[in-house]
Amino acid sequence: MDKARALWIYETMCKIRAFEEKAYKLFEENKLRGSVHLYTGEEACAATCCSTLTDDDYITSTHRGHGHCIAKGARLDYAIAELMGRATGYCKGRGGSMHIADLAKGNLGANAIVGGGIPIATGAALSIKMQKKPNVAVTFFGDGASNEGTFHEAINFAAIHKLPCIFVCENNGFGISVPTEQSTATEDIADRAAGYGIPGYIVDGYDVFDIDQAFMKAKKDALEGKGPSLIEVKTYRYRGHWTGDPEPYRSREEVDEWKAKDAIERFEKEIVKKRWASKKALEEIKAAAYDEMEKAAEFAMNSPEPDPAHLMDDVFYEGD
Repeated sequence: MDKARALWIYETMCKIRAFEEKAYKLFEENKLRGSVHLYTGEEACAATCCSTLTDDDYITSTHRGHGHCIAKGARLDYAIAELMGRATGYCKGRGGSMHIADLAKGNLGANAIVGGGIPIATGAALSIKMQKKPNVAVTFFGDGASNEGTFHEAINFAAIHKLPCIFVCENNGFGISVPTEQSTATEDIADRAAGYGIPGYIVDGYDVFDIDQAFMKAKKDALEGKGPSLIEVKTYRYRGHWTGDPEPYRSREEVDEWKAKDAIERFEKEIVKKRWASKKALEEIKAAAYDEMEKAAEFAMNSPEPDPAHLMDDVFYEGD
């Protein structure tokens, strides 16, 4: 990793954190449509994995997908406008928090269906192979999705056909309110890779360099025609499953223990240690991210509501 990419990752992590904190505040003010599933605490995974991807590489995301979308190039103003149900949002205000997509950036969409994005990314990887393109498809999903049939069917298909697909499991310890150890027979989800004859990696979700090392190995294999890899990112979400979650299944002490390991703060120290940037420079990057988010929220607040006259737009194909 060089200085430029490290600073990009840091800036992206800050943007994701700023977005999620603003989204939570807007929810409390009753300015969002419905609830949102926040990515706060997991920023290192999306930012690091997407730091080497281009617009021609694909990703699929989850119901907790703001971070992936932003890391893949989503504009903060269009994204928050979508959460607020405004016509200027990525899906014209019709998709909301769980359905942001931007095909121009290779973002095939977040998905409210648990495990729903996994076979979509596998199909995208098949298209890459058939067209002989030098790209990869990355699917992000949670520990709960690793127990869905879509996970096993897709990863088996990808392994058989050696597709350039990277399966990234963000294991944040809970499937809604169920601890992973109560829902999953294996201690480590990455162990399942062996059953499909592909590499499996377990990484510290709060260590950017650890994530990067595994992802770069997986990407290299994918581009060389060796097939898919499974990466399990051990991470944690600071907030509940959704914005109204009372969280009776975990203690405040547990949450605070994870917050003390914060990936953004940890990466700040590494950047300063490597002399890639000063503490002051990083503070300026973070401040700029929060300022950009405030302007994005203002844009969304001033954006129009969708016009009911266009309710049926984009429902039916009207081409030749």
